[in-house]
Amino acid sequence: MHIDFAPPSRGIYNNAGSSRQLASYMEHEDSERMEKSIYTDGFFDLTDDNIYKSKVIKDIDTNIGQLLKTDAKFYAIHVSPSENELRAMGNTEQEKAESMKRYIREVFIPEYAKNFNKGLSEEDIKFYGKIHFDRSRSDNELNMHCHLIVSRKDQANKKKLSPLTNHKNTKNGVIKGGFDRVNLFQQAEQGFDKLFGYNRQLSESFDYHNTIKNGSISEQLELQNQNFTGEKKKEVFQSSEKENNISCNLDSKAGEKHSYRQQNNGSCDSLLSIFSLGDGNNYDATLSEDLQAQKRQKKKKKGIRR
Repeated sequence: MHIDFAPPSRGIYNNAGSSRQLASYMEHEDSERMEKSIYTDGFFDLTDDNIYKSKVIKDIDTNIGQLLKTDAKFYAIHVSPSENELRAMGNTEQEKAESMKRYIREVFIPEYAKNFNKGLSEEDIKFYGKIHFDRSRSDNELNMHCHLIVSRKDQANKKKLSPLTNHKNTKNGVIKGGFDRVNLFQQAEQGFDKLFGYNRQLSESFDYHNTIKNGSISEQLELQNQNFTGEKKKEVFQSSEKENNISCNLDSKAGEKHSYRQQNNGSCDSLLSIFSLGDGNNYDATLSEDLQAQKRQKKKKKGIRR
C-alpha cells in the first residue's frame, strides 16, 4: 500500500487558496469514461456517495476558521494499493471501488484521526474522496487508486490538523499532539490486511521498504536475511507439498494396483488351483503305471527261474 501526502505547490496542489482546482482535477477521468460508457464513481465522504463537486468545494473552502491567508486550507492524500492488493479487493472495477471506499471509511480515516493524538475519531475529519481507475505513468495492469482532499480544520471548524507537521505526540509547548506518519502507514497496512484477509509477504510491507530506504546497513542486511530465509522456507514448504502430492499419487496408483489384485485374487487363485490339481493327477497316474510295470517285470523274472 503506497500512501503519500502531496507537497503544496503553485499548481493543482496549491492549498493556500480555494480547493476548486484540485476538485476539478479529481474529476478529470469522468468525462472520458462516461463517453465510453465505462463505470464512474463520484465523490464520497464518510457516509455518502455521489456527492457533487460544488458541495465538495463549498465545504472545504468555508471550513477555514482562524486560518491566515497563507495558511494551508486543505491537504491532498493519495492512497494507492499494489496490484496484488487490488486483486484482493474484488474482481470488477466496481467491486474494487466499493472496497476502496470501505477501506478509506473503516481503516484509513479512523487511523488518520487517531494519529493526531487529540482524542479525535473519524467523525471529526472533514474529507472527500474520489476513485481514479487509471495512472498514465504506470505500466501496471491494475492502477486503481484514491485521491483524498482533507480539510485543515476538523468538522467543528475549531482544531487545526496538519499531517505534515514534524511534531509527534507533543505534550508541551504551543503545539499539542502532532502526527506520526510512520505509525499511520503501519496501522493502515495492518488494517488493510485484516479487512481483506490479505496475506502480506515481508518484501511488500512498509517496514521492509522503510528499512531498506532509511535503515542502517546492519538493519538492511538483517531484514534481507529474514526475507531470504522466509523465501527459502516458502520454497521448502512448496517443494515438500509437491513431493507429498507426488507421493500421494504414487501411493494412490499402488493402492489401485493392490485393489485390482485383490479384486482378481479369487479368479487368479482358482486358476492356480486348477493348474496345480492337473499336475498332481498326472503325477499320481504316472507313478501308478510305473509301479504296475515293475510288478509285471518281477513276475516274468520269477517265471524264468522256474
